[in-house]
Amino acid sequence: MAIVLIPGLLCDRYCWEPVLDHLSEATVADVGSQDSITQMATDCLALSEGLLEVAGHSMGARVAMEMARLAPNRVQRLVLMDTGFKPLKDGEVEKRAEIVAFGHEHGMEALAARWLPPMVHEPNQTPELMGALTDMVLRSNPERHERQIHALVTRPDAEAYLPRIACPTLVVVGRQDQWSPPEQHEEIMALLPNARMEIVENAGHFAPVEQPDVVGPMVASFLKGDA
Repeated sequence: MAIVLIPGLLCDRYCWEPVLDHLSEATVADVGSQDSITQMATDCLALSEGLLEVAGHSMGARVAMEMARLAPNRVQRLVLMDTGFKPLKDGEVEKRAEIVAFGHEHGMEALAARWLPPMVHEPNQTPELMGALTDMVLRSNPERHERQIHALVTRPDAEAYLPRIACPTLVVVGRQDQWSPPEQHEEIMALLPNARMEIVENAGHFAPVEQPDVVGPMVASFLKGDA
């Protein structure tokens, strides 16, 4: 059974390294060329034939949900981490358009400096971690950012179909995730018929790399069916 790991907005393989360290084989999807969640999900489903175990972080978890909607008989296990599920909020389109424009005008380094700190629990903002996250953002570009933001503001209404996702699901969130707080994940878990939730202490939105020794083995063990 193939394992597919899906990064979030402006993220790549780096955010999955703590999980990859505990897996013998897995594919990290590239969701930077598409401009819709559904197309991202379709392309991720095409990465492998047969049954899949899927984990998504942030925007990637929205893609993972969509994969489970599109191919419920293929997705056998699901991990949803530091994510959201609701449709657009009032003013969200305008706010996201502003940060897209900011990226085009000021560049990715300025975007990283503005975007990353609120995503990371303050005690975890070491030079090493923030440097690695900044390097990850710099591997992207304003055009990729714009495509991914377009995908987010045209996202499907996952709230409407989550109750139909019957596969075992692990919902994971950092205790100090200000962007996608634990309360939101409790709502996700309540909608899913076969889910459990783990709160990662002393972690924000980037829980996998903020607490790698906790998240890595937890997610890998679930995907391997050990937990």
